[in-house]
Order: sequence, then structure tokens, then C-alpha cells
Amino acid sequence: MLAKVAKEDVANTQRVQRVADQIQKELAQLIQFEMKDPRIGFATVSGVDVSRDLSWADVYITFLDKNSESECKEALTVLEKAAGFLRTRLSKVVQLRVTPKLRFHYDGTAIEGARISALIDQALDNDADKDDTSES
Repeated sequence: MLAKVAKEDVANTQRVQRVADQIQKELAQLIQFEMKDPRIGFATVSGVDVSRDLSWADVYITFLDKNSESECKEALTVLEKAAGFLRTRLSKVVQLRVTPKLRFHYDGTAIEGARISALIDQALDNDADKDDTSES
């Protein structure tokens, strides 16, 4: 009995992940090609988490052309207001009985990763400068 429940749980988890991947792919295209609001700018869908019952989808967005927190918040507000439009369009391309409700979240990991990489490069350059001056 436990093996059957575990097998069903794994199958459900895999299905939820496939749905999340499909939603991520389709939303990325919808945002890029169908959203005309310039406040969104260059947005990428970095991830989607779907609830087990497929009623909610948490969509993680990265804005590559936004430098300030206020610009990111404004773009997120635009996406939240367009959630109904995006959900309707999504329902036409993703064949589910019920299309999940969309919640948008800012994902700053790409920007944070670039900042950390720049700090590492700077530290390496400083170490190289110290080695050059100590050899002289």
C-alpha cells in the first residue's frame, strides 16, 4: 500500500514539474511578444513553482534592464495587473482543466550573482596587483 502511495506521489510531483516547465516556457513568450507595456522592459521568467493542486503558480521574474528597486516594483505591478490577461492567454496554449492563478515575484539572483562575480574579479585583480608590487 505504501509503495503505491509513494509511486502516485512521485508521479504527481513529476506532473506538477512538467506543468511548471510548460507554464514558464509559454509565459516567457507571452510576456516577450504580447505584452506591449514599455514599463516591463526586458523581463525573463526565471522560474515557476506550481502548487500541488495546480491552483496557483508563483512566477519568478528577472528584469535585466531595471537598475532600481522602484523600477522593478513598477514592472511587477504591471505584470500583476496583467495576470488575468496572461492567465487567459495561457489557458489557450496549456491544456489544463483549470489554469493556475498567477502570482509574480521579483527574482534578483541573476543581478546578485553578477555583483558577486564582479567582487571576486576585483579581489583577484587586487591580489594580482599586490603580487606585482611585492616582486618589485
